[in-house]
Amino acid sequence: AGAASNTIAKTMSAYDMTFSNAIYGVEESGRYVGQSRLLKMLDKEYRLLEQRLGIKKGFEKAFFAFADTVTTINYQRTNQGHGWLGVRFQLSPQTPSNDFIIHIKMHDKDTLSQQQAVGLIGVNMIYAAYYLNHDPEKMVSSLMDGLSSERIEVDMIRISGPDFEDIDNRLLSLQLVKCGLTNAAIFGPDGNVMQPSDLLYKKNILVIRGRFRPLTLVNLDMLKRGFEQFSKDEDVRKDKIEILAELTIKDLRSDNGNGDEIDYQDFLDRVDILSSLGCTVMISHYQEYYRLVTYFSEFTKEKIGLVLGIYSLEQIFNEKYYENLSGGILESFSQLFSRNVKLYVYPANLKENPKELYTCRNFELPENQIDLY
Repeated sequence: AGAASNTIAKTMSAYDMTFSNAIYGVEESGRYVGQSRLLKMLDKEYRLLEQRLGIKKGFEKAFFAFADTVTTINYQRTNQGHGWLGVRFQLSPQTPSNDFIIHIKMHDKDTLSQQQAVGLIGVNMIYAAYYLNHDPEKMVSSLMDGLSSERIEVDMIRISGPDFEDIDNRLLSLQLVKCGLTNAAIFGPDGNVMQPSDLLYKKNILVIRGRFRPLTLVNLDMLKRGFEQFSKDEDVRKDKIEILAELTIKDLRSDNGNGDEIDYQDFLDRVDILSSLGCTVMISHYQEYYRLVTYFSEFTKEKIGLVLGIYSLEQIFNEKYYENLSGGILESFSQLFSRNVKLYVYPANLKENPKELYTCRNFELPENQIDLY
């Protein structure tokens, strides 16, 4: 052990479920790669650290416990490697502990590479907890040191504890998306950050996209009417509906009118209003609807409903958004509408004649797109 014992008191692994259950208890849900399991591991290991070293070293050393529960890609490559990682740590001796927790998705195509990626991001977490805790934005961005978004994705983050009472985890979620660590992040009406697959798995999803600056009566009516129609669909179970209000990073940046900068207080104000109405809020990089639907299809095969205005429907048919696709608009439509998707289009007054209502009935397209409608 030597000098290492002054930094690391204990390391262990429990790959067999019987051993894991003997150490941390049976997981009632049956899911051993989950946040619940991670918290049990942190509870047990940190408690043992305090019990065994508290009197001997607790007055002069700050303690930490790191844990992870991970499943890597299988031999058939039919699953998504993912995991939960967490650090429970003191910033000073004899002080209450803090928690730093993330969920990751792994994209490497072999087990060894995924194991190495987990090791790297684990080291980055511990470093960030102790050396970057004064700057939450750097704590987030440093997670990818030595890594890339092609290898690993962080789609949930939460930091809590007495040393981080001023931290708003919704802003950390925004940082994940802004810095490219993930393409989407979600938090509930209570403001708590949510892991997307836990929320959306096998759900019917109804989403309304907007700037919500401010949230208007039209927005509310769109959501109300969309939900009424969505819930009447024979393919939709009412007890399995998840409603999302989505903001895009591009809109947050353009609304500020200052390049890449985002007005964080303005963002929180919008989210607070949506949350007060019971909305689950999503922030994403998915400017195109087909990419948003592709994202949702990772978690569910159930019905997906998109609530949008008639002028947003015009944008869906604008071919300039699909110039990066080899199949152009046809490829985007194949991704958008091949996944049990329905659009709920809200009318508006015609710009040329405000007294006339603009609806799907008088929606016009160029001749070369008529067969797509």
